[in-house]
Amino acid sequence: MEEVRELLRKEEVRSISRRYFISNGFDGTLTSIGIIVGAYLSGVSDGVTVVKIGAGAAVGLATSGVWSVWEIERAEKRAEILQLERAMLADLDDTKVQRQKVGARKINAVMSGIGPLIGILFPLVPFLLQGTYLSLLEATVVGVGIGVGVLFAFGAYLGQLSEQNWFVAGVRMGLAGLVVTFVNFLLPG
Repeated sequence: MEEVRELLRKEEVRSISRRYFISNGFDGTLTSIGIIVGAYLSGVSDGVTVVKIGAGAAVGLATSGVWSVWEIERAEKRAEILQLERAMLADLDDTKVQRQKVGARKINAVMSGIGPLIGILFPLVPFLLQGTYLSLLEATVVGVGIGVGVLFAFGAYLGQLSEQNWFVAGVRMGLAGLVVTFVNFLLPG
C-alpha cells in the first residue's frame, strides 16, 4: 500500500490517471445518456431493462478502459525503460524503476476502468426507482440530468485544476450531454 501512496505522490502518475479517468468517464456518461434516451424513444417499457442494457455497456467500456490502457501503458513504460537502459548502459529488470513503471501502469488502468463505470451507472440510478416513484419519462429526464451533472462535475474539476473558470468549464462539458440528448431525438425511428 505504501508503494501505491508513493506512486500517487508523483504528478506524472496522477496526471495520466486523471486523463484516462475523465476521458473514459466522459465517454461512459455520453454512452449512458444515449442508452437512456434511446431506450425511452424505442419504447422500452421498464427501468430494469434500461439498467440491464446500461450495465452491459458499463462492463464493455470498463473492460475496454482497463485492457486498452494496460496494453498502451505496457508499451509506453517498456519504451521508457529501454530508453533509460540505453542511456545508463544497464539492465533495469527487477529494479525500483521497473517496479514503479509497472505500479503506475496498474493505477492508470484501474482509473481508466473506474471512469466509465461512474459515467454509465450514476445516470441509470433513477431507473431503479421507475414504477414505484418515477414514471419512465421522469426516470429518463432525471437520468439525463444526472448525466449532465456528472459531465459538469468533470468539466468543473478540470477547470479548477487548470485555473480556468470552473463554472464555464463545467457548462462546456455538460453541454455535450444535452447535444447527445438532442441528436437522439432527431434520429429516425
